[in-house]
Amino acid sequence: MNRRELLTGAAAILAAVTTGRTFADDHEHMDMGDMNMGGMDMSHGHEHHKSTRNQKLIDVASDCVLKANICLQHCIVAMGAGDSDLAACAKSASQVAAVCAALQQLASSEAKRLPEFAKVAMEICKDCEKECKKTEKHPECKACEEACAACAKECKAIAI
Repeated sequence: MNRRELLTGAAAILAAVTTGRTFADDHEHMDMGDMNMGGMDMSHGHEHHKSTRNQKLIDVASDCVLKANICLQHCIVAMGAGDSDLAACAKSASQVAAVCAALQQLASSEAKRLPEFAKVAMEICKDCEKECKKTEKHPECKACEEACAACAKECKAIAI
């Protein structure tokens, strides 16, 4: 993989994650029950509640995606400046960002296969945690390492 492909892939992942997170934030703050346009009630007729069944997993997966993307961007910039020691960290951060984004979606939708997926996600998070530990002198890598550890722990709690 050359530098251009790595940068393009990283930008695509970051755009997808940012867009999804922004949409989720916007939806979370919008209360349709309070909307009343010209006397027309725009509510759905039911209350919107945050799911709490997998909320901790959703939260740690979201944090892991964020920290992995920050780590990945740091690694890309450092590699662009000639520091090839961060290539493996960038690769693992890219993988964990992708798997944790999927984990977050599956946990949010209470997917039937979430426990099986959590087992795979746990292993990928552990791999990234180990890789980031090698470069933890960088705060971005340290933060990713810690987020991966927290996500792996939550995955373990539901994995089969």
